[in-house]
Amino acid sequence: METEITNISPNGIWILTEGKELFMSFETFPWFKDASVAKIGNVETYENGHLYWPDLDIDLTVDIIEHPERFPLIAS
Repeated sequence: METEITNISPNGIWILTEGKELFMSFETFPWFKDASVAKIGNVETYENGHLYWPDLDIDLTVDIIEHPERFPLIAS
């Protein structure tokens, strides 16, 4: 399954993965806020809902994106 960035807005990123469209707000996922479109668009999809942005060295899972309240650690 591949992941597609469907929109980047001033508030965050919309991605399509595993047949779901998910929103990642810049408030919750601040690492993406100042990243270029090319770096955000370079996302690799692995098994079990694991997503990796190699240019940004960011690893996330679909579960983290859907339920960020379960994973409160945020680094900037």
